[in-house]
Amino acid sequence: MARSPAANKAPADARRRKATAVAGRKPASVAGTSPARRSGATRRPRQSEDKRSVILSAALGLFSRYGLHGTSVDQVAARADVSKSNLLYYFANKEELYVSVLRELLHVWLEPLRGFSAEQDPREAIAGYIRRKLVISRDQPDASRLFCLEMIQGAPLLRDELDRELSTLVARKSEVIAEWVRSGRLRPVAPHHLVFGLWALTQHYADFAVQVQAIAGRTLQDAAFFEETVDNVQRLVLDGICVPATVPARADQDRTA
Repeated sequence: MARSPAANKAPADARRRKATAVAGRKPASVAGTSPARRSGATRRPRQSEDKRSVILSAALGLFSRYGLHGTSVDQVAARADVSKSNLLYYFANKEELYVSVLRELLHVWLEPLRGFSAEQDPREAIAGYIRRKLVISRDQPDASRLFCLEMIQGAPLLRDELDRELSTLVARKSEVIAEWVRSGRLRPVAPHHLVFGLWALTQHYADFAVQVQAIAGRTLQDAAFFEETVDNVQRLVLDGICVPATVPARADQDRTA
């Protein structure tokens, strides 16, 4: 039996409406990623970086106590609470992990020195540097001890970094110290020896924390002892190299009276 025109029209209209609706929707790649997917895409790099940081932190604690050869990948993985295969996804082998740890701590230890500039008041700049370095010795003693251990061993895996980043930075900041001397704001001092002295005085409290505690009965973890240490190290250095504020001559004082 033939269908009426109205009966034929209804299915056709439904098909047109469906086609229009489909045409109006953009494909997923065009319409953009859903908020949930965008959030997931953002979390993945962050989670990856967090995992890498956890592994580096675990490795630092072990390497600073047992050295490269006394530490295994399995020990680091266990301490970081990751599988060995997961650790090796981020670091190809133990040596690469060790060098990555050393690079991270070298960056941390050099950061306070990067702030030196010829325009600064040297007393304020050096006093601030001493405090910042002692904060690092207090908060990250493992980093200092590992760096010390690497230096004692001749820096076999960090030599390139020392010849490049460390040497370049110290050379630049030595020019700043030399300018302070030339301008009469510091007493004559060889810049390299001042830097060596600052490192020795500040890092001693991390590298020899056991000795400090045996003699003083306290460490930098004690807030009062920390401030006492900052004050004494600052005075030891600054009283030795800073030029005292000038005092007007007696004749000038008489003329202005």
